[in-house]
Amino acid sequence: MAGESANNNEIVIPAITRIYLAPVGSQAPADATSPMPEALRNVGLTTEDSLKFNSEPNFEQVRSAQSSYPTRTFQTTDAATIEVDLQQWSGTNFRAVYGGGEITEITVAGQTGVKHYKFAPPKIGGRTEVMAVVEVVDGGKHYRYVFPRAMQMEGVSKDLAKTKEAVLPLRLAVQGGDELDAWYLITDDPAFALPTTP
Repeated sequence: MAGESANNNEIVIPAITRIYLAPVGSQAPADATSPMPEALRNVGLTTEDSLKFNSEPNFEQVRSAQSSYPTRTFQTTDAATIEVDLQQWSGTNFRAVYGGGEITEITVAGQTGVKHYKFAPPKIGGRTEVMAVVEVVDGGKHYRYVFPRAMQMEGVSKDLAKTKEAVLPLRLAVQGGDELDAWYLITDDPAFALPTTP
């Protein structure tokens, strides 16, 4: 059929996904396959189907008496979120999920060499932004979503059921600014190649 553009090589099945976090301002990955910069920490294991990236633009419409349809539509805001459920409980993952906080060491009375730790979530106004990278691998194709600034802005609900693992729900809202892209994608997928001009 003329103009047929079906290509099963352009179907993406995320065989491997990884989430990396770092302080805002850390070095971002330069390309789709080089080793991740040192500051970006892999959060570890996540549940199979929990990773989501949502982009949510908002629009308003101008209505006119001369038309049953909007005569103009314009974008008012943009928003984006990252969601994933972390399977590994650690101090750094707790701080990511709660948007910061403090971990201190507790001395156990009468027990030499035994260490306990206290995690306290951030106080109001004490949440910290992070840089995030979501890595997706499908065979020989690699995709890295880079979010220079993101912030945990939701409540944290944990299901502590006896019959399944307890996960840490990481929910990040993408932050913007005039000086940098709110998010961008780096890939080696040939389907993104710029069209050749004669």
